[in-house]
Amino acid sequence: MAEFERLALLVSDSERAQEAAETIFGPLADWVLVDQADAVVVVGGDGFMLQSLHAMLDKGRIIPAYGVNLGTIGFLMNKNRQPEKLLNRITRSKAHTIAPLAMEAVTQDGKIHRFCAINEVSLLRETRQTARIEVMVDDKVRIKELVCDGVLLSTPAGSTAYNLSADGPILPLDSQLLALTPISAFRPRRWKGAILPDRSRVTFRVMDADKRPVSAVADQREIRNVAEVRLEIARDNLLTLLFDPGHALDERIVSEQFVV
Repeated sequence: MAEFERLALLVSDSERAQEAAETIFGPLADWVLVDQADAVVVVGGDGFMLQSLHAMLDKGRIIPAYGVNLGTIGFLMNKNRQPEKLLNRITRSKAHTIAPLAMEAVTQDGKIHRFCAINEVSLLRETRQTARIEVMVDDKVRIKELVCDGVLLSTPAGSTAYNLSADGPILPLDSQLLALTPISAFRPRRWKGAILPDRSRVTFRVMDADKRPVSAVADQREIRNVAEVRLEIARDNLLTLLFDPGHALDERIVSEQFVV
């Protein structure tokens, strides 16, 4: 059971979310700034939740987040039901910890870019030509040349997002696993990906990068013309999402596997 004295309110810029914030959620509490809050209420969709979590990661101050879905799928959010009882629902909510990926991307000019990804890091070809990528796990080459449109590494929280669309496996939230999934692989033709322990360090090296440029995308942030991308779990940046009882993220991950 969660108890928070000071709550912040973040609202997406969609018309629906802005209207709900003004007429329903705004009057419910004496909201404070995120920097002063014990927890934050995020009103919008999954994209806005990811944006809000990344803002906390960037500032280095991470507090629990309770999402109210006024978007489309709302996988990271709670249903928008009985909004007048929002504060009571937050008190009864259950906390779930999410471990993001830490990405270190080196571009062809030698610059290093560091970002975190809550869902996945994906490498994607930038031109009509297929990408050629060497795949290493814990400093051991596992695939010398993956010829593909791209490849991604997903957390359990992100396994039902882009990873699932690329025919990757759905991972239970507490599985301590990562999904390594190719995107339209041409060679090796029968390679469908791998499931790795989340203690693994994964490195992608782009081959023939001048002729076949590749971009790296960490959730919503893109780095173009990468030469090498190194990935591992960011254990110093654990995130906490709050869910209503019976609507927790681990239950959603299980139920997603029975959708037909």
